[in-house]
Amino acid sequence: MKMNSKKVVSISVPVLTLALALTLCFSAPHAARAGGPPPNTSGATVRGSVRFEGKVPAGKAINMAADPVCARLHSSPVMAQEVLTDAKGDLQNVIVFVSEGLGDRTFDAPSQPVVVEQKGCMYEPHVLAVRANQTLQLVNDDATSHNIHPVPANNREWNKAEPPGSKLEEAFAREEIAIPVKCNVHPWMHGYIAVFKHPFFAVTGKDGGFDLSNLPPGTYTIKAWHEKLGSSTQTVTIGANETKEINFVFKGM
Repeated sequence: MKMNSKKVVSISVPVLTLALALTLCFSAPHAARAGGPPPNTSGATVRGSVRFEGKVPAGKAINMAADPVCARLHSSPVMAQEVLTDAKGDLQNVIVFVSEGLGDRTFDAPSQPVVVEQKGCMYEPHVLAVRANQTLQLVNDDATSHNIHPVPANNREWNKAEPPGSKLEEAFAREEIAIPVKCNVHPWMHGYIAVFKHPFFAVTGKDGGFDLSNLPPGTYTIKAWHEKLGSSTQTVTIGANETKEINFVFKGM
């Protein structure tokens, strides 16, 4: 009786490695940066700084005596945050953003929330930028009650109390630059929330710098907005993988 012989097929290690690599390549999901635009291999960057020229307005001390809990939180006077610069004139709390040039492009809202703290009976940060429909998380870190009351022109107005240690969540549906926010309990508490339908914006820190990265190539109007000093615009044309620098200067009122 004849025994059936089985043919053994040998597959080399390099062939297996190639097959595995191809499988992973076609089955793995595309990576995306949370909170930003999708990866863009031809993305461009506009960066620069914002400065203040002239005499900086004298800071105004805030009187918190109306709420002893607030007053006890500070060992020295707290100054209003309207015009903040360093010794070189670098201007803080300026919102820099693309105001024109994106056409009909659309962008999904980030899933992670943006946090506003009520801390030391002040809003932190004083100026904030979020995306339309992005969750805004409002936290009361103080041992006294607050309320947060945005006064928008293009969004739903709301006014909510926050007991000590509490947290609430809200969102704004439409673009608006920028929404004044106040606390009806403590009249010195105020800030601004800018709402964008795209991810190309920044709020300047202590060094006055900004960086708008991963822009599609094109021609854009870049606007800089400040709560007291107004706004300024510049137009820039930028190509694929190109970086251009622009600077804004605000002058004393």
